[in-house]
Formats: sequence, C-alpha cells, structure tokens
Amino acid sequence: MDAALSELMQGTGYCEDGVPVPVALQNGQHLNGLPDHAEGQHFLKEAFQIILEEALCQGTDTKEKVCEWRDPEELRAILDLELRDGGESRDQLLREMCHPLFFNQLFAGVDYHALAGRFLTETLNTSQYTYEVAPVFVLMEEVVLSQLRSLVGWEAGDGIFCPGGSVSNMYAMNLARYRAFPQVKLRGLWAVPRLAVFTSQEGHYSICKAASFQGIGLENVFLVNVDGRGRMIPDDLDRKIELARMQGAVPFLVSATSGTTIQGSFDPLDRIASVCEKHGLWMHVDAAWGGSVLLSKKHRHLLNGIERADSVTWNPHKMLLTGLQCSVFGNLLKRCHCANATYLFQQDKFYDVSLDTGDKSVQCGRKVDCLKLWLMWKAVGTQGLEERVDKAFAYTRYLVEEMKKREGFRLVNEPQFVNVCFWFIPPSLRGMEDSEDYREKLSKVAPNIKERMMRKGSMMVGYQPQKGRVNFFRMVVLSPQISQEEMDFFLDEIERLGRDL
Repeated sequence: MDAALSELMQGTGYCEDGVPVPVALQNGQHLNGLPDHAEGQHFLKEAFQIILEEALCQGTDTKEKVCEWRDPEELRAILDLELRDGGESRDQLLREMCHPLFFNQLFAGVDYHALAGRFLTETLNTSQYTYEVAPVFVLMEEVVLSQLRSLVGWEAGDGIFCPGGSVSNMYAMNLARYRAFPQVKLRGLWAVPRLAVFTSQEGHYSICKAASFQGIGLENVFLVNVDGRGRMIPDDLDRKIELARMQGAVPFLVSATSGTTIQGSFDPLDRIASVCEKHGLWMHVDAAWGGSVLLSKKHRHLLNGIERADSVTWNPHKMLLTGLQCSVFGNLLKRCHCANATYLFQQDKFYDVSLDTGDKSVQCGRKVDCLKLWLMWKAVGTQGLEERVDKAFAYTRYLVEEMKKREGFRLVNEPQFVNVCFWFIPPSLRGMEDSEDYREKLSKVAPNIKERMMRKGSMMVGYQPQKGRVNFFRMVVLSPQISQEEMDFFLDEIERLGRDL
C-alpha cells in the first residue's frame, strides 16, 4: 500500500501521444494491494485502462470528438441501464468531459495530479469530520485553507471545504444571519424580523435559493442594478438598502460577485465594502468563479477590496482545474453550526479537539476535497497555478483580437475575465440590422450552430439570452491543453457551422 501510494504521488508516465499520467495507473497497478481479491483487482485494472485510454489520452486529444452525441431516445436504446436482481458483468464505458475544445461550462480540462488525488480519496474512503479518522487530511486542509486566506489578504480566520459554490453561499447567508440575530439558532424564525438580502442582477441564482431554503423568502432578495459591463452599482446598493428599510425589512447581507457566470464581471469590492460598513452589513464575496485570479500578480487587481469581506466563496475546481467538486468557504464560525454530538466530538479526547472540524459543517460526513487541491498545488507550486491563470487571460485576449479581425463576430462586451460573449452574424443577416425580424432571426443562430456542433461532436460551447439581448455564445477559455491553434479552430468552426444560416 505505502509503495503504491508513493509511486502514484511521486511518478508520472506517458501515453503514446505524450500526455503524462500517474505511473501506478499507467502500469495498471491497483491501490488496495489485497491479494485475496483477484477478481476485484482485475476489474480495477481494466477500469483504469479505460480511464487512461478513453478519458485521458483520447479525451485530451484535439483530433478526437468532444462528444459522440445521441438523442435521448437513441441513447436509451443503446445503453443497458436496467437494475436487475442478480449482478452482472458489464464493460464500463467512460465519456470524456476534459477535451480541450470543451467550453460549455465554467470547468474544463484535467490536471493529472488532482486526478490522482481524487483516486486516492475514493480509495481511502474516509470522512473529514474528526482528526482520529483523517489526521493527515485534517492537517492538510488546515494548511490549504491558511494559504487561501493569505491570498485573500486575511491574517486570521476560519474556513471549510463545501460541496459546491451554492452550498458555500448558503453558509455565508446562514452565518451572516447568525451574527445579526444569534438567537435564531435556538428560537428559530420567531426570533428574527423580516430580513433583506442584496445581490446584483447578475449575481448567482444560489443566493435566491439560499434565501428560499433558509426561510428568508425570494421577495426579500433585492437585486441591485448593474452597469453596462454587468458590475454592481454601489450607489444603487445604497439606495436599495434604504428602500428595504422603508419597507420594514432589516438588511443584513450583501453578496458581491467576483466573476459573474455569464459575462465574468467583477463587482467593485472596495466601494461595496464601504457601503456595507456604512450600514453595518455582512459583506460576502461570491468568488466561486473569479477567486483564482488572486493567484495572478497581473490580474488580482480585479479583486481589490476582497480583504475587507466577512466571507468568501472560492471554487478551485473551476479555473484551477482541481476537478469537481472543490469549493472553499472562508471565515466560518463554529458556534453558528455546532451541534456538539458527543459520539463524535468528545471534548476530553487525548489530542487537540479543535482539529475535529466536523462540527463546523452543516454536513456530518464530509469528503476529503482538499487532497486533490493540495496534491496539485504541491506538484506545480504557486507559480505554476499563477501561470495557468495568466495563460487563460492571454488566450482570451488573443481570441478577442482575432474576432475583431473577422466579419460576422460581434462582442457583447469587452471581457473583464476569460468569458467571451459574442454573436455570430451569418452572411444572410449582415447589413440587415434595421429590419423588423432581425432580432428574431439572430436569436435562432446560436441554437442552430450549437445543435450542429453537438451532432458533429467538434466542440461544446454554451449560449443564452440575457437582459433583452437575444441568444449569444459564451466562450470560456480554461483548458490547460489550449493553444493558439485551438483558438483559431474555434473561430473557423463557428464560421463553418453558421455560414449558410
């Protein structure tokens, strides 16, 4: 066991196309080392071989399709998904989500060290709630959280890994309410007045979900206006806070956004912090998407003022390619969530019980999400992560400049981040902007191109309407395998798929 883990964590091998993979997996070695489980070991070897060949080697090859699209009815007919009384022996087929031309969501690519960490996590199958069951991982999480807090600009604080950014934002709302009305933990909603939450018109929908989940109510989420580039307007935030008070509500939380989902906009955190201080409100920063910019000396100015926040959400599984899912919530107070379960969190243990982190969490059992981030960070270093962020910005700039040279591409806005939002206007619609049905026809272009690329399997990129704008593409530049060649292919392929519309 020790030898296999050591080899896995220290060595890398290569597929035929030169893609690095962990040595232990390349050689087909299993991780449990139990000789009396020959059948299970054989299954694992075959599974790892499929992972290497189809998910890693083929899945990161730009010559391969991004997906092999099938309509739901056809796919149901192909797959055998039935759950039977008796066990079966079936081939396990993988579908890749790490292709360099996958631009569909705010995650892409694969980091092999992080992937090895995910294998180890599943193999060891432990929980993160007490030091006695996960001593290495408790200390590991402590170090990672400390490093992340330092990047934010906090000298002290607390934190925890959560199952996704939406849950992290829910923690923020719960903690802010607890600080304003600590009696809510004992007496419930009877102990609090009507509360008011504030986020921008382009803030993440999880803020509304959290307000609904916690009994605050959707009608008490005040949406603050944004400027032409999608950034919260602090003066309107100030007005909305006063409006909420006039309506009999008690403001308690402002959720600013660093990296909005669609346009990748960064709210002006310094000015928002001043408004929050003026009114005595908890300032949360949803930096799930944009938090990794803190690693870049060139671009961290986008988050100026984040050190003034009371809490921060950050998803390394997005821009840092840590792998789903890896979300961090910063500045958590144990007294807000603790239940003091005596069967887990005995206070007379023989070690420092502050290392039992489970009582800080809404969950009981908690996956070891810090391992994949720690292993990746340990391998490539802070400079390596910084280069990854800077590379994404550089290729974003390249893509935008190339778009401006080509007829038919029209930007929604100059990007702040690595989100490139644009329309493709086919030859049939060029010069027709003043016609009555121009917007209706343009709205159909992105869905048609998306269908064609999916059926062809050449790329994946998302589209959406927004605030009176008809459907436009949202291209997200992330994959570590990306190059100038892939950027040129992307533009050429959009033109090929849309020229006859």
